Amino acid sequence: MDEEQQLRDNMVRLQLEARGIHDKRVLEAMRRVPRSMFVPDDARALAYEDRPLPIGCGQTISQPYIVALMVQALQLQPDDAVLDIGTGSGYAAAVMGCIAGRVDTIERHGPLALQAGERLRALAYNNVKVHLGDGTEGLPSRAPFHAIVAAASGPIVPPAWREQLTIGGRLVMPIGGTGGWQHLVRVTRHGQADYAQERLGEVRFVPLVGRHGWRPDSETDDGE
Repeated sequence: MDEEQQLRDNMVRLQLEARGIHDKRVLEAMRRVPRSMFVPDDARALAYEDRPLPIGCGQTISQPYIVALMVQALQLQPDDAVLDIGTGSGYAAAVMGCIAGRVDTIERHGPLALQAGERLRALAYNNVKVHLGDGTEGLPSRAPFHAIVAAASGPIVPPAWREQLTIGGRLVMPIGGTGGWQHLVRVTRHGQADYAQERLGEVRFVPLVGRHGWRPDSETDDGE
């Protein structure tokens, strides 16, 4: 076993399994995806620590535990279509691409979208497609989705996301203000206008910026 794989195995055992991540597909995906390839070169030595890392444009790659927690909460199935809001480096999209049928991921920062697309293609995540745009509008051309996840905190669940979710679909996102802690929630669509929402714990993310989120001047460098 090479050193890189050993680091990933240790990450899964010590940071994920030890903290309650139990979905075997999520754990296997986290073992497979090389997080070191999704962080800046000068941060590779820190890639498998349980901490967020800056990736440019005021954004971060979430800590491994948070990625695993959110993906586990989505309850992904092999044929699921997933919408990922806030591509960042593309790491979470790659993890979900190991589990679900297809992943569409949206990023509002052009440089990050370009880099993530190139990285995902180079690593052969062929079922993941990067889009540039306002993620708060969702992606009507590719809807509906069995699962929607956001790596940024908004004031509410954007209406477009609710509408683009299949019956039985799950949505996971942080809700709260732009400073301090937010609540991670899961929304499940049970019927045409029937949605159930539950809290999964406290988290801290960068703001969800867009038409149905916060204004651009609310962005900060905090996040997980």
